[in-house]
Amino acid sequence: MSLTLLSGCGDATLVNKTRQQSQITQAILSDPKTFNAVLSQESPNIFGLTYDGLVEENPLTGEIQPALAQSWTFSEDNLNITFTLKENLKWSDGEPLTVDDVVFSYNQLYLNEEIPSNARDSLRVGESRALPTVTKLNDRQVRFTINEPFAPFLESTGLAILPKHILEETVQERDRDGNPLFLSVWGVDTPPDELIVNGRYQLKSYSTSQRVIFTRNPYYWQKDEEGNELPYIEDVVWEIVESTDTSLLQFRSGSLDSIGVSPEYFSLLKREEDKGDFTIYNGGAAYGTTFMAFNLNQGSRNGTPLVTPYKSKWFNNVQFRRAIAHSIDRDRMINNIYRGLGEQQNSPISVQSPFYDPTVEGYEYNPELAKEILMAEGFRYDNNGNLFDADNHPVRFSLLTNAGNRIRESLGSQIKQDLEQIGVIVDFTPIAFNVLVDKLSNSLDWEAHIIGFTGGNEPNGGINLWNPDGNLHLFNQKPQAGREDIQGRVVADWEREIGDLYVQGARELEFERRKQIYDQTQQLAMEYLPLIYLVNPYSLSAVRNRIEGVEYSPLGGAFWNIERLTIADE
Repeated sequence: MSLTLLSGCGDATLVNKTRQQSQITQAILSDPKTFNAVLSQESPNIFGLTYDGLVEENPLTGEIQPALAQSWTFSEDNLNITFTLKENLKWSDGEPLTVDDVVFSYNQLYLNEEIPSNARDSLRVGESRALPTVTKLNDRQVRFTINEPFAPFLESTGLAILPKHILEETVQERDRDGNPLFLSVWGVDTPPDELIVNGRYQLKSYSTSQRVIFTRNPYYWQKDEEGNELPYIEDVVWEIVESTDTSLLQFRSGSLDSIGVSPEYFSLLKREEDKGDFTIYNGGAAYGTTFMAFNLNQGSRNGTPLVTPYKSKWFNNVQFRRAIAHSIDRDRMINNIYRGLGEQQNSPISVQSPFYDPTVEGYEYNPELAKEILMAEGFRYDNNGNLFDADNHPVRFSLLTNAGNRIRESLGSQIKQDLEQIGVIVDFTPIAFNVLVDKLSNSLDWEAHIIGFTGGNEPNGGINLWNPDGNLHLFNQKPQAGREDIQGRVVADWEREIGDLYVQGARELEFERRKQIYDQTQQLAMEYLPLIYLVNPYSLSAVRNRIEGVEYSPLGGAFWNIERLTIADE
């Protein structure tokens, strides 16, 4: 979300009429996994519409700007930020939103070690991984204090603020296992009127496998230049469409107002732009990453290894991972799957970020070199070209991705074909996204997967991936709070080194020195290949021309300023 002022309609009567009669319809691939912003691990989710934090990033400029906060000041030593809240903030139930809600959200939710949250890793400071202290100063001011300089300090205060008057008891009360009731509150079965929010929209209804409907929050804090309440658009509908092919059909028929343009659809939609009265926006290289990863966790649960031991031996052999990387034809992916609308991805940091290192080299497609690497590691081939390890196990593993995502399904199919050329058998299975997330974060029952992460300009946003104890350290996941323990988990030296460099990078306030540190993380990530990066597509979206005020950004998409978008009078 942004406070950038866009030209709205000067006629307030027309604005109000449009607002009250308007709706936009979009599509998502799968049902929401939770309505609890603190516990959420996946994207997309509902929280960009339903919650604001103290600050937000402007997707056009990358600058941090006010949201619930009116202003802030740093102490001379950069160890304190004092925020002053806007006046007369309210929750969607009409109750006042105060400093007490800010203190509650941080101290009792995000900073609470009993509550598993991806956000907490981004708040940890220095080698001690100390968390900030959040203190109420008065009715409108709150102070964040850290123990050493922390470059992303301001940005890290953009987490969603949640209502103390609704949720405090759920943190204090316990279930039969001794865990806070908060861990089971605001699931997807929660009645919409019980979800209290502070963002542009509130949940109106949710029908499993059908749709999510939002309606404007009447107590939203932002107004336009004429004093009109925002957002202008009354309702937002997310149709749950578990196939990108079906989404395309619905967009072409006019029942969807926007669609992310997959490369295989680009030429078709480009020809239909005028007839369909829509515009395809191209933001250049997309933020985020797409990669294949092996499960490197060598631990066990209740005496049972998470990964079959002989397969774990392969996966944890960096030469094996390098051989796999050399066997994946990424140029063919770009040409056939992405229709030329992308480029090879070689870094965990987004190309658009100022911290991206363009000197990082990927792994060229060279299956013969891959075979040489494998044989040097003790693997062998039979007369039919099938690969076996030194103990005569056939090299075969399962590969998962989320069903319905045509691009990832195509990537998996090609990887299966590519690896057949070096004698490796891949059992490729697309599964429901929520099932995949559960495997990656809870059961840890998987061998290899294809998935993607969202990205941003600030590298520290990746700390929960690269810190060995991070909540999204998917390739060697530590059990999170409330999850069954793992015995025998091993953290490699290079793994810990990358995590330590992320700590150093966040500590360094001078840009050039920060960049040098993050350059090292990118080089190490490609040297040791815990994630095999694939293709960086272009950021493409088609939006109906009746939706006015779109300022497309690869970081925020077409709807980052949805509160100021209007619908043309039809």
